[in-house]
Amino acid sequence: MVKNMNKQKYQKLTKKHSPKENKTKNMIISFVVGGLVGVLGQLLIDLYSNIDSVSHEEATSLMMVTLIFLSCLFTAIGFFDRWVEKAGAGLFVPISGFAHATTSSALEYKKEGLVMGIGSNIFKLSGSVILYGVISAYVFGIIRFIFFGG
Repeated sequence: MVKNMNKQKYQKLTKKHSPKENKTKNMIISFVVGGLVGVLGQLLIDLYSNIDSVSHEEATSLMMVTLIFLSCLFTAIGFFDRWVEKAGAGLFVPISGFAHATTSSALEYKKEGLVMGIGSNIFKLSGSVILYGVISAYVFGIIRFIFFGG
């Protein structure tokens, strides 16, 4: 066992034994999978639009609810994590990634009860998305108001 290993030697050793990442392959897979999620969304909109008296706006809302439901369901069953391992960032398009993060937190803390477990921790992973999303919307709203009027 090595008692005194300096930081440089440690970094060199971990770099040597870390698996190499094929960034090009990962980008292509993410692009294709993200595109397929978009196609699925459009197919759902078309399906819901063809149902009698459903407007395009209502069909879009139904599509989002369906994607959120499927993401939560597949996370709860345990499929989503395995799919993300293979598909990479393509499955973390905003709506499914947010649903996955929220459901994962709820599942992780469910044993601690409804209030102290799920209620206190459900937004643990997605809280930063909410925080910075609200801050960004506020900042860009001010910029738009200043430069483009009310």
